[in-house]
Amino acid sequence: MIDIQIYLLIGVLMFSLGIYIMLSKKNAIMILIGIELILNAANLNLLAFSNYHNHIDGQTFTLFIMIIAATEVALALAIIFKMYKYFQNTNLDEFNTLHS
Repeated sequence: MIDIQIYLLIGVLMFSLGIYIMLSKKNAIMILIGIELILNAANLNLLAFSNYHNHIDGQTFTLFIMIIAATEVALALAIIFKMYKYFQNTNLDEFNTLHS
């Protein structure tokens, strides 16, 4: 069995990579990928602690987070597709002003 420190290290690396992607990229899809990495890192940590303490609470909460994350991705992609259709661009620096 893999030790819990390995899972936590992978979770920290995924979380750090997600933060880096969110802060460094300007494309809306890349920022969405960064958010998903952060959510998956949290899920991995929940599963690791749940398995370590032999409780099912972390697993059920992870399932709940995965359902919310799937809904969030569907909604965000719909918004990004509409944004691309209207502006022909998904670079978020282009949308710093409100258009009337």
